[in-house]
Amino acid sequence: MARRFRVGLTGGIASGKSTVANLFAALGATLVDTDLLAREVVAPGSALLSEISRHFGADVLQADGGLDRAKLRERVFADPAERRWLEQLTHPAIRALTDQRCESATGPYVIVAIPLLVETAAEDRFDRVLVVDCEPGLQVARLQARDGATRAQAARMLAAQATREQRLALADDVIHNDGDIAALRDQVEKLHRRYTAAASAQSDS
Repeated sequence: MARRFRVGLTGGIASGKSTVANLFAALGATLVDTDLLAREVVAPGSALLSEISRHFGADVLQADGGLDRAKLRERVFADPAERRWLEQLTHPAIRALTDQRCESATGPYVIVAIPLLVETAAEDRFDRVLVVDCEPGLQVARLQARDGATRAQAARMLAAQATREQRLALADDVIHNDGDIAALRDQVEKLHRRYTAAASAQSDS
C-alpha cells in the first residue's frame, strides 16, 4: 500500500493552527492532532504514565489517577534536563501513534497538526510543511484575548518557541492569518486542491 501523503501543519502560538486544521478537515482531509495524541500516550493505566509518576513522584497525578498536566508543566519548564527526559520518553510514542493514524487515514491526504515541528526537527517526516503565519503583535493580542495573558506573559510564550523566521525557513507552503475567516478559507481551499492532486499523483506512481 502506498504511503499516505502527509502535510505537517505548524505555526506559532495563537497563529490560528486549530482553525486552519479544522477547515482542512471540513474539506475531507484526515486530521491527526499531535496534541491529542500526546494526551493519549499518557492516559491512565498507560506504561508511560507509570514511568512519569515513578520519575517525578505521585504529586504529578490527579486524584483520579490521571496526569496533572499543569503540575508537570511547572516541573519541566523549570528544569531543562527534566524537560528533555520527558520529551525523550513521550516523543517516540507520539511519533509511532502519528504514523499509525496516518496509515489508517481515509481522507485523500493527512494534515498532521504538530506545534513543535521545528523544535523537534520533524520536517523530513512530511511531504509538505505548511506554516500558519501572522504578525507577532497579532499573536500577542490573541493570547491576551484568549487566555487573559498580560502582554509580558504573552511575549514570554512567544519567546519560548521557535522563531517566526525559523518556521518560515522550513515552510513549503504558508497560510497568512492576518485577515478574516473568508480570506483564510480561500487559502485553505486552494491548498486542499493542490494537496489532493499531489496525493493522487503519489498513489498512482
